[in-house]
Amino acid sequence: MKKVLLIEDDVTVRENTAELLELSNYEVFTASNGKNGIEKAKQHLPDIIVCDIMMPEIDGYGVLQALSKDPKTMYIPFIFLSAKTEHKDIRKGMDLGADDYLTKPFEEEDLLSAVESRLAKVEILQSNQKKEPVAGGDLRNLDDLREVFREYPLEEFKKGDIIYEKGKKSNFFYLVKRGVVKAHRMDNQGKELITELYKDDDFFGNHANDPQSAYEDYATAMEDTQLYVVSREEFHKILGRNPRITLQLVEVLNNNLSELKKQLMDMAYGSVRKKTANTILLFAERIKKHPLKSIRISRSDLAGVAGMAPESLIRTLSEFKKEGLIEIEGRNIKLVDSEALKNIS
Repeated sequence: MKKVLLIEDDVTVRENTAELLELSNYEVFTASNGKNGIEKAKQHLPDIIVCDIMMPEIDGYGVLQALSKDPKTMYIPFIFLSAKTEHKDIRKGMDLGADDYLTKPFEEEDLLSAVESRLAKVEILQSNQKKEPVAGGDLRNLDDLREVFREYPLEEFKKGDIIYEKGKKSNFFYLVKRGVVKAHRMDNQGKELITELYKDDDFFGNHANDPQSAYEDYATAMEDTQLYVVSREEFHKILGRNPRITLQLVEVLNNNLSELKKQLMDMAYGSVRKKTANTILLFAERIKKHPLKSIRISRSDLAGVAGMAPESLIRTLSEFKKEGLIEIEGRNIKLVDSEALKNIS
């Protein structure tokens, strides 16, 4: 039985929501404020957390920030439940790392769908890791390497923060979770030259084997940024166990992949439709324990499980909608023709 922690200061909402979840076969723990919620999260280690924002002691944002810093709780799926409906409030919650955001009053179906989709994502990714042990030396591509990086500490940098400096010893290697980082140096006239821009899912850093090697440029956050950070020693252990991807990574870091990237995009585009269809069907299968009219899945989750760029996924979803294979209702996806999705090549 999956465990849900519900953090909500309103007694009526808390009791009604807890009863709904219990009737749906979840083991539910409750907390009446943010401080108590943090304590219970660390005590019970739930499979998912549903949390209000406006609460005494510590608000929902504070709860998420506190749990994100603890290795035992940082990967627990987190859903905000709040009456705050302005876009800036929703954006703030998602920027802090929340997995979903439900506004009050909410439909029972929306809550159950949100919980199920988050748990389904975790189950799918864990299942994939068991079938294909990434860290054990079976990396096939850079997407697998990204999954390895996501198990390492996540650090936050504010806009303008220096991540590393030219001439300093290169102790770490990075993967961008969210944000934009510029690599830059100064010319003889003191003018800044931007040598590279790194965005979501890009790797960067000095990959040289020499432990005394130094960074050859500066790296600075151009906006608030989150980075997965791996020590140089750990990074080279990963590459040593997975030599097949080393060349791929070196070529990316040396900026020699412009033509190859284009070719790979052309090659991969034909399979985007199949990967998108299979991922939708996979989520639908994992969430089938509730007779939902539609499945609440974030586009980023679909893209993450499918292993593709969010832009490609969104474009493909639009195609499916036009073809009458699915219906899109806000953030919900309804399967109209499952058989047609299964037969996409």
